[in-house]
Amino acid sequence: MRVTQSVDPTGLDLNLLLALDVLLEEQSVRGAARRLHLSEPATSRTLGRIRKALGDPILVRAGRAMVPTPYALSVRAEVGAVVERARALFAASGPTDLRAVARTFTVLGQDSHPALLGPALLARAAREAPQVRLRFLNESHIDAPALREGVADLEIGVIDTVHPEVHTEHVLDDRMLAVVRPGHPLLQGRLTRRRFATDADHLVVSRRGRLQGPVDTALAEHGLRRRVVASVGTYPASLFVLRDTDLVGLISAGSRSLAEALGLVAFDVPLDLPPLPVGLAWHPRHDADPAHAWLRGCVRDLLLDRPDRP
Repeated sequence: MRVTQSVDPTGLDLNLLLALDVLLEEQSVRGAARRLHLSEPATSRTLGRIRKALGDPILVRAGRAMVPTPYALSVRAEVGAVVERARALFAASGPTDLRAVARTFTVLGQDSHPALLGPALLARAAREAPQVRLRFLNESHIDAPALREGVADLEIGVIDTVHPEVHTEHVLDDRMLAVVRPGHPLLQGRLTRRRFATDADHLVVSRRGRLQGPVDTALAEHGLRRRVVASVGTYPASLFVLRDTDLVGLISAGSRSLAEALGLVAFDVPLDLPPLPVGLAWHPRHDADPAHAWLRGCVRDLLLDRPDRP
C-alpha cells in the first residue's frame, strides 16, 4: 500500500507512516530498505525526514545495532494500528491476495510452540502467503501488555488476561502429564498419589521461578507434599534435565511428542488437576485485518489437528 498524496494540512507525506512502521519493526535501515524496495541511502534519507517531522531520533545506534528510542516505543503500536487500518480499508473493496501480503507477524507463547507448530505453520505460509515472515517470542517473566503495545500480533497458550482491550478465543482443553527418564523407579508397579509425591524429587517449570503450582494444591487436598528441588524457565530445558536425572517433571499432553523425541516417558498424573484452556488472544485492531484472520485460522487449525492433541 502506498499513499500517493498527503492529506495533512501541514504537508507531511503520509508515506512516512508506512516507512516508520517498517523501520520500527526491522530496527535496521538495511532491513527496512529491502522491505520498502528502496536503496539504503533513500531509506536513510526517509528516516531523516521522519526524525525531523517527529522531533525525535526514533532509532539510535547501540553498538552495531539500532534500537528504538522511548518515544518510538511509545508510538509503535499506534503507528502499526494506523497502517493496519489503512490496509483493511483498501482490502475491504475486494478479496485479499495472500500471496501479495508482505508482513512480519510476531507470535507470542510458550517456548514449546515454535517446535510444535512452527514447521507446519511455516510450510503453510510458504504455500499460501510466501511473503509473510514469522517471529516467535517466548513469554516473559514480566506480564507486559505485548498485544496492546504492538510487540506481538497473536498470543497462543493459556490465556489468563481479562483486559477488555484483548480479544480471546478458546480452542481446546489440554492436560498435564508427568514425564521421567526411561527405567525410572516410578514406572515400576502401581503408581499411587503417595508414591508420586514421595518416591522421587520433582522439577518445576516456571518462567517466574516459582517452586510450586497446581500439583502442590492437589496433593495438599490429600494431605501430601512433594519435594521440589529445582525450577527452570522453559519446558525444553526441563526435558534435558529430566533425561539425565531421576527427577519427575510435567509437560502438557499436547507437547508429549517433544518428550518422546528425547526418549522420555510421559504418563498420567494420579491427581485431579484442572484442565489447561488453550486459546488465542489478539488486539481488536486486528479484527478486520484479513491477513491476521488468516494467521489466526492457521494456528487454530494446527492446534486442533495435532496428532498428539489431548
